[in-house]
Amino acid sequence: MSTAGGSVLDDLTARGLVAHSTDLEALRAEMDAGPIVYYVGFDPTAPSLHVGNLLQILTARRLQLAGHRPLLLVGGSTGLIGDPKETGERVMNTRETVATWVERIRDQVVRFVDLEGENGATMVNNLDWTESLSTIDFLRDIGKHFPVNRMLARDVVSSRLESGISYTEFSYVLLQSMDYLELHRRHGCVLQTGGSDQWGNITAGVELVRRSEGRRVHALATPLITKADGTKFGKTESGTVWLDRELMSPYAFYQSWIQAEDTKVGEYLKQFTFVPVDEVDALMAEHAAAPGRRLAQRRLAAEVTALVHGQGEVDAAELASTALFGRGELAELPEDTLAAALGEAGVVELPGDATLTDALLETGLVDSRSAARRAVCEGGAYVNNSRVDDAEAPLASLDALHGSWLVLRRGKRAVAGIRRVPSRLWPGSHRTDLTLLRSSE
Repeated sequence: MSTAGGSVLDDLTARGLVAHSTDLEALRAEMDAGPIVYYVGFDPTAPSLHVGNLLQILTARRLQLAGHRPLLLVGGSTGLIGDPKETGERVMNTRETVATWVERIRDQVVRFVDLEGENGATMVNNLDWTESLSTIDFLRDIGKHFPVNRMLARDVVSSRLESGISYTEFSYVLLQSMDYLELHRRHGCVLQTGGSDQWGNITAGVELVRRSEGRRVHALATPLITKADGTKFGKTESGTVWLDRELMSPYAFYQSWIQAEDTKVGEYLKQFTFVPVDEVDALMAEHAAAPGRRLAQRRLAAEVTALVHGQGEVDAAELASTALFGRGELAELPEDTLAAALGEAGVVELPGDATLTDALLETGLVDSRSAARRAVCEGGAYVNNSRVDDAEAPLASLDALHGSWLVLRRGKRAVAGIRRVPSRLWPGSHRTDLTLLRSSE
């Protein structure tokens, strides 16, 4: 254990995962002296964690693999309040909603750490030590350690002073700081990790432990992960990149990593995977020689999707990525993977009496009926990867995947999905009437 502290901190630094630290060398010395207890917290302000949270979970996993013991906190009490945002007051969720989200997030977190063994992870909930706490005890024991002038100077507070900030959100930092104090008392916790956007809250906890217990503890923050243009990573055109498959399909999750920019993919490989740093460097050299092959993006997507959803979903996503463009067997795709893949490409619902020409036009693969007929006549139209030669063939005459899905492709790269529905169920009021469509060119 004498080298675990140094090696894991060196690895975190090499991966670009250390943005701030209270005293990295003092932390290194404490780690080298023996295993430490550390914690990272997650507020249940949504029904799922996202990729920003994933970075914190994986950082906790790295420390556990080095022999240290993690405490994983899901904030049943802080989730009822919510960390202040610069944009305005949060909408408070009900106690029942927060309790449900606590359980969902706990289930997500435990998949990434070991719960058994000498350094097995422990799940904790800050509602356990706040629910019965009286207001008087909170003010006397916690509030007295927080100078108001320092609280007012915090960026998120000062930015809200003019527009207004509630006492509830203003006091959030006290609640989060109390977590560190309680975990230090109960479990001997001496390190909190988190994102750099939480640095003020994290260091407030360090200071509370010092003032209350006279003990020096540590803090370490990872950087804000951004895209090449400086905007926050983890957002796509369709929204947040969630870890919950009910909110984001494994295929869409895989695709969000495939789309990583060349200038950032090396960073993401180091920060979000366990691929050794020297192997990442070698891969990036190979990628630079032939960026069009997207070797780095494919490795990144495979590694992170396997961590979150399992290798089976990686295999399905890779098969879908090739099958949609005629280089794999569409019939082998599970229906949920096919639906998710077509959802990314674009799906149109059409009745069985719609024709192939209707479908090409409705999906936007062509811009006119004459262009649709020309594409078919020239051999450039495919349904389920088979070339079609009858532009007026009704969709009902075509073999659908899983009973209702058709993969429509024009040329090599333009793909769209058709979900075939009975005519009586077709929402014609929301689309161009087929009779009118066919009468126009």
